[in-house]
Amino acid sequence: MLNCQEATRLLSESQERTLAWQERLSLKMHLMMCSGCRNFGKQMHTLRQVAHAYAKGEDERTDKTGE
Repeated sequence: MLNCQEATRLLSESQERTLAWQERLSLKMHLMMCSGCRNFGKQMHTLRQVAHAYAKGEDERTDKTGE
């Protein structure tokens, strides 16, 4: 079974490449038991969404008048 360091590495790598089925299975098993790594994965997902929105110019902090 994966430890947290290996799980977070796979979570990071999964953002850039498709994981092998063995990696996905090991990661899924680890995430079922580890709330810290589940939270890390959710945070990475949120950061990726924010970065994509920012790159597209969808900054929610500015209003429609451009102020």
